[in-house]
Amino acid sequence: MTHTTREDIAGRLDALEERLGRLETLLVGLTQQLDHQHTDTTKAAENIQTWVTDYVSMRLQQLVPETCEHAPEPEASDGPYLPGTTIPCTDDVVHRLGRIPIPFVRQMVVEKVAQQAQQENIARVDVVFFERAATF
Repeated sequence: MTHTTREDIAGRLDALEERLGRLETLLVGLTQQLDHQHTDTTKAAENIQTWVTDYVSMRLQQLVPETCEHAPEPEASDGPYLPGTTIPCTDDVVHRLGRIPIPFVRQMVVEKVAQQAQQENIARVDVVFFERAATF
């Protein structure tokens, strides 16, 4: 059986007080760091918007893969049009648009492709142009 002396107890108390002092210093520093950090709601909204845009773009790439091979369509003035526009397109483009399951996303893609086709004076939207123009 060992006896604990007053000196042992005093040494242990001193060591404990030193540890508690270091812990208190760390907690004060951590609290100050947390107080100085603030969340910028504008930046958070921009980050969320960027993530959503990237996600939708990725899903569109999955729905309209670049690896599909199609025979080239002859240029003609008649035939199908991008839905809701007067922009001629190929049957394959209409088919790919039909594969986009969410109506408002499909409409966004049509608007983007139609705008790009008008800017570049494209006579008929084919799959190659559609794949390039449909990415956000």
